Amino acid sequence: MKVKLSRSQRRFLVLACSAILAAVAVLFAFLLRFDFVPPASERRHLIAAIWIAVVCKTVAFRLTRKDQSWLTYFTLHDAWGILQANMLGSLFFTAAVYSQFPAFPRSVFCIDLIVYFLLTVTARSSIRIYRELISGSLTATPGAKRKAILIYGAGRAGAAVLKEIQENPSLRCRVAGFLDDDPAKRHCRVLTVPVLGRGRDAASIVWRRHKMAKPIDEILIAMPSATGAETREALANCRAAGVPCKIVPSVGQLLSGRVLTKQIREVSVLDLLGREAIRLDDQPIRATLEGRVVMVTGGGGSIGSELCRQVARFHPKRIVAFDQAESDLFRLETELRETFPDLDFCPQVGDITDEARVHEVLRRHSVESIFHAAAYKHVPMMESHVVEAVKNNVIGTHHLAEAARRFGVERFLMISSDKAVNPTNVMGLTKRVSELIISSYPEGAGSTRFVSVRFGNVLGSNGSVIPLFQQQIASGGPVTVTHPDIKRYFMTIPEAVQLVLQASPMGRGSEIFELDMGEPIKIADLARNMIRLSGLEPGRDIEIRYTGLRPGEKLFEELYGANENLEPTNHEKIKVLRAQPLSRAQAQRWLAEVRELIRTRDEIGLLAHMHALAPEYVPGGRWVQRLNELERSERYAAAAS
Repeated sequence: MKVKLSRSQRRFLVLACSAILAAVAVLFAFLLRFDFVPPASERRHLIAAIWIAVVCKTVAFRLTRKDQSWLTYFTLHDAWGILQANMLGSLFFTAAVYSQFPAFPRSVFCIDLIVYFLLTVTARSSIRIYRELISGSLTATPGAKRKAILIYGAGRAGAAVLKEIQENPSLRCRVAGFLDDDPAKRHCRVLTVPVLGRGRDAASIVWRRHKMAKPIDEILIAMPSATGAETREALANCRAAGVPCKIVPSVGQLLSGRVLTKQIREVSVLDLLGREAIRLDDQPIRATLEGRVVMVTGGGGSIGSELCRQVARFHPKRIVAFDQAESDLFRLETELRETFPDLDFCPQVGDITDEARVHEVLRRHSVESIFHAAAYKHVPMMESHVVEAVKNNVIGTHHLAEAARRFGVERFLMISSDKAVNPTNVMGLTKRVSELIISSYPEGAGSTRFVSVRFGNVLGSNGSVIPLFQQQIASGGPVTVTHPDIKRYFMTIPEAVQLVLQASPMGRGSEIFELDMGEPIKIADLARNMIRLSGLEPGRDIEIRYTGLRPGEKLFEELYGANENLEPTNHEKIKVLRAQPLSRAQAQRWLAEVRELIRTRDEIGLLAHMHALAPEYVPGGRWVQRLNELERSERYAAAAS
């Protein structure tokens, strides 16, 4: 039966053991000094020295708090601490003995220090040895099968996982060996466990163990700093071996949990993206956010909510999250109040097309910075809801920008999309028109700096392909992809928001910033990887079905238009686009007619009007013929003139 000691009982036990060892050390040192035959005249000194040593060393251990050490996790760092406590105790011991017995043999002090250190270290390390090597076998359930695993990566992360598995019998795992591509580690051992081969040897090692009736149940990828290409190669090697695999997360993810094995998870498609960590210059971000009132429109959405989380790290005076979705706002409020208890978070339900409500919120909270993430973004849906797309994405943006200028907001940043480049769909067209409207507020206009930030698809955001593919795989397929060659730029939500925050203080007015999105990824490859990550095989277990391009959908997204020049900034992952901005007078005339077209719900008129402002728009689907007919009509000629 396992005895559970309280904290005070454990501390008393440690001090009692230390006192006994102190007495033994002095006795042994004294006997060694006199070749185990001490003269009778020195024996009374020995008894007094033992009592003095017990008191002095117990006090030293208490002062250095070595009685609080958790014995099961004894390390070299603990050994160094014990040496320091021993030296302090020996100093007390020497001073006390010399004050009473000046003729006491000096060599006893040196011998005592060495012996007592060895005894205390041996006693403490033996507890760990018992726990790791003996206790596990004694407490193991008879007949219980332990899962055999291979650790892919014989570095620090792999050694840490092995160490925890060895110390925790309840995991019911045993490490059969390591895989590592470093030739210097070949045939070496990590904590007594051998490195069996390279990653590409996984299949042959698993097969050989199977023939020996010692099968491998799982491979654990322990390479937290691996790139996307290295992770994909490791995953391919594990897949070739035909056994399930899991992954050890990055250092940042490990910091969120205390136990390493609890952080081990299934391989995610985000691991395969393989982004390098973004280097943020916190100083300019902090200067624009700390102590300020920041408003995030679309605050309940995937981008908006992440903006709120990351802005909160810079200690703003208040965050105002503005959104129509009251349930999403409530969930975000609950999360942020728990994560940032000192944050002044103010959720506000409202619509950016409601001019009076926007004015009310800006006036009441004295907003100083706006991150505008509210928009309709679903491409096929907006193809059949032109009026609503324009009303929300264009007129809503204009209302917000005008209110920002009127109430003296210092910075206004609009989240745009790579679909605004040579748009072929209504959503992209509304985003391009919104960029032009924002650029019509010139540098130095009032006190507000207006900029736009353009980036691609965000993995895991609302409406993205990742949740759709997960749902389709869970239901047994098929996984639907529009075209075998379709490619998209992808970013994770956190990295997109980090770069948005970095771009914000760079703006001087009317610029469009573009974020580095890496290389485009084939959607079909993304689908195959997600199927394989689920332990299935594409084409055999889950069908990939190609459905054809949807209305307004491109095969490839572009980074910038023909009339835009891409220039570097002081951050390697952010570029600025230079183009001729729209004049305020032209923007005002254009917006006046848009309002009339919205009032009459004239969809084709709205598209033609936006096409006139953004001639790079290439309509698709049912809009092509109707726009051609309109452009040949007398009505369009009169409007254009």
